Amino acid sequence: MTNSSQVIYFTLTAYFDIGSLKYLYFMMVMCFYVLIISCNVLLIVVICLNRTLHEPMFLFLCSLFVNELYGSLGLFPFLLVQILSDVHSVSAPLCFLQIFCVYSYAAVEVLNLAVMSYDRYVAICFPLQYSSTMTDRKVALLIALTWALPVLATVVLVSLSAPLQLCGNVIDKVFCGNFSIVKLSCSNTSINNVYGLVLTVVSIVAPLVLILYTYGKILEVCFCATKQTRQKAVSTCTPHLASILNFSFGCCFQILQSRFDLSRVPPVLAIVSSLYFLTCQPLFNPALYGLKMAAIRDACKRLLCGENSASAAAFHA
Repeated sequence: MTNSSQVIYFTLTAYFDIGSLKYLYFMMVMCFYVLIISCNVLLIVVICLNRTLHEPMFLFLCSLFVNELYGSLGLFPFLLVQILSDVHSVSAPLCFLQIFCVYSYAAVEVLNLAVMSYDRYVAICFPLQYSSTMTDRKVALLIALTWALPVLATVVLVSLSAPLQLCGNVIDKVFCGNFSIVKLSCSNTSINNVYGLVLTVVSIVAPLVLILYTYGKILEVCFCATKQTRQKAVSTCTPHLASILNFSFGCCFQILQSRFDLSRVPPVLAIVSSLYFLTCQPLFNPALYGLKMAAIRDACKRLLCGENSASAAAFHA
């Protein structure tokens, strides 16, 4: 093998023999995937069909739910096939396609969360200027940039990794990762390493700094605000902060899995930690926002139970 174009397939060695239990795991993962699709699709439909939810905050949420579907699509069908397969390998083109999906999903996720924090910052710190600041055009532009920039950045990442000369085809993971491909290279990877570092800073660190700054300003306002304003800020910001923390934990697990030797860690724990941000985040977000935000809960009731049932429930409450 002289270069990646001659690598027909990659072997994934993180899988281990589970015998007939693979059918049980397959059904569990399938149910989990169906639940993720159902929850995210439901909330997307609810937001799209209710004109009262056509506000910046809910439009950004809709973009977030679409990204959860996209990210889970890049993993779960592949994972289901590998669970049932006796030979855990993946073709080179499919491997690079999965790298593109996983990395672009992560970048869109953190950028979307940063945009949502900016929206809450404007709404809480500058409520009188909110309507003039968060115009329909600006919201559409922010959503477009949230998707376009990560996609372009990930295209460059994959374009740098695909031509590398490889000295092997064994990946010690349950799915394809860019760093795993770079480690297999027997050619100069300095450009890949520099671009990977820059991409991490721009797509992960910079949005997190923006999030910390906006919430620092929100806390300043809350300390000086009335009790009603503080309660409103807490009700709208708590789900967002929980989502950020959950995703950050998942990213930390993924970095540890990729950069450090975890051979002493039990295989099941290593697999779960590496898949955390791709499996828990797509279910965590719709469940969190669906339960915590009254506007979404009421819209779901009207959609699932009908207008009269929702009105009766509200009357009795």
